[in-house]
Amino acid sequence: MSNETNNTNYSSWAVGWAGFAGVMLIMIGVMDFIQGLVAVANDTFYVVGEEWVFEFDTTTWGWIHMILGVVLVVSGIGIFSGNVAARTVGVIMAALAAIVNFAWLPYFPVWSIVVIAMCIAIIWALTAHGRDITD
Repeated sequence: MSNETNNTNYSSWAVGWAGFAGVMLIMIGVMDFIQGLVAVANDTFYVVGEEWVFEFDTTTWGWIHMILGVVLVVSGIGIFSGNVAARTVGVIMAALAAIVNFAWLPYFPVWSIVVIAMCIAIIWALTAHGRDITD
């Protein structure tokens, strides 16, 4: 692969990973928003059995997920513009989404684990291949 100033060739594989990160940010954002909307609309939908340190009311968790979802969608859209700030926000928001979903584990364990795994893949894709989608 040549790495000259005017003639830079990037692997379609690398661009695909960056595109994957953008699409996943949008999808996770939409699903987090819907998950939060359900928590706000119906306090009894999510049930937790054990006592946890981060024991917020489900309405509070709902608002957290809805706000996080909107920012994730905006960041995912920004990834396709090739904006460096969107990539940075994408990495930060994916890390924050992983932390929030870790704290959300007692309410929705399987989905939280899936989202945490996807957030790790997003962080890797944006840090390793995020620059490739810009060109």
